[in-house]
Amino acid sequence: MNINIRPAQLSDVESIFTIRTSVVENHLSREEMQEMGIAESTVSNMIEESRCAWVATDNDKAVGFSMILREKGSLFGLFVLPDYEGRGIGRRLTEIAEQALFKHHEVAWLETDKNSRAAKFYLHLGWGNMTTLDGAYIRLEKQRGS
Repeated sequence: MNINIRPAQLSDVESIFTIRTSVVENHLSREEMQEMGIAESTVSNMIEESRCAWVATDNDKAVGFSMILREKGSLFGLFVLPDYEGRGIGRRLTEIAEQALFKHHEVAWLETDKNSRAAKFYLHLGWGNMTTLDGAYIRLEKQRGS
């Protein structure tokens, strides 16, 4: 396995949606994403205008991605195909996203379900300053240099 990480391209949008809809935890269908305003065209525009996403590939097959909202200082999404979990891909995608956010912000933030594996993952990577949001969601922050 030779995992490479590179900036996302417009040709990756379909793979990004395939990865996003493949996860078991925090699963969303394409229809549910569409209802939230997340469509292929939205992601294409974000990639083209903001250079805000990265794709992990295994022999040219997209197996994970991370995406930020640069202007807001937020890690917007990080997902890895279930068959590729536990191999350090999520950690590498997180680090790249953090580096991009910390070029523009002193503090980065994200939101996730407080009872999720993702919450444990981010806490393990040094995200903290937990704030409880509506229901089961939390906001985590990470400071530059931490």
